[in-house]
Amino acid sequence: MRNAPLFNLGLYAATVLFWGTTWIAMKYQVGVVAPELSVAYRFTLAAAVVFLWALAARQRLAFDGRVHLLLAVMGLCMFSFNFYFFYRAAAFMTSGLLAVVFSMTVVLNILNGWIFLGRRAAPRTLVAAALGLAGIAALFWPEIERFDLADDGARGLLLSLAGTLCFSLGNIASARAQMRGLPVLSCNAWGMTYGAVAMYGVAFLSGAPFVFEATLSYSTALLYLALCGSVLAFGAYLTLLGRIGADRAGYVTVLFPLVALAISTVVEDYHWSPLALAGVGLVLAGNLLVLLRPRAAPQVAAE
Repeated sequence: MRNAPLFNLGLYAATVLFWGTTWIAMKYQVGVVAPELSVAYRFTLAAAVVFLWALAARQRLAFDGRVHLLLAVMGLCMFSFNFYFFYRAAAFMTSGLLAVVFSMTVVLNILNGWIFLGRRAAPRTLVAAALGLAGIAALFWPEIERFDLADDGARGLLLSLAGTLCFSLGNIASARAQMRGLPVLSCNAWGMTYGAVAMYGVAFLSGAPFVFEATLSYSTALLYLALCGSVLAFGAYLTLLGRIGADRAGYVTVLFPLVALAISTVVEDYHWSPLALAGVGLVLAGNLLVLLRPRAAPQVAAE
């Protein structure tokens, strides 16, 4: 394929653009509709589209009970509760800061892979985790200094960290599914379905009114999040991952927070402090340290 590098660049740019802009779209869903229902609506629509995509790609959709249990865990972590926590956090934090906290997924994935998959973490991973934690602390130092669960900033930080942890655990479930050779599209379709059902259940148990905000801003944000943020972004990312490898494709998690922060600065009038700038730098440095593979030492030829 002569234009393979350009195609890869297009996939990369699409993933960064879509995931970098979903955070501001999420802000437009905070308000009338309960967060759990917004998440349920999003993944009901996304699951329907991905099921059609999987059928068109002729991927099998029938699995046994043990596989469905794994896909349910993936759905609960990756396509429901993680977003539920972030929707809650969006009421207290700017979209750019949400994206920065989410970028810690890179470090959490490796640490959770060590715990749950037996993949030993390298010393560089621990250094990266320390950099990331220091960056988050710098970004939220005013909230940490006057930490109080009633404080909006502290509440937003805790919710977004919970969402990031859930997403990372969903990644581990997805890794187990791929280790079994299960088709990615089919797994995503079932995972999104289980995630949507779980959020409908949370809405029912919490007594949230089953309403829909029929405004242009809410409806547009819902369509964008479902189709671009969930279907197209995951499709582009997974295609890119298959073409250039997980390490290189993973750089999107470093770049899309920069897009989100740029939008937040313009749209939400986010004010930068020197400490906040240093915090973003530390978080990105930690992610880069994880994603950059060290060069192998040159081998000396035997005489």
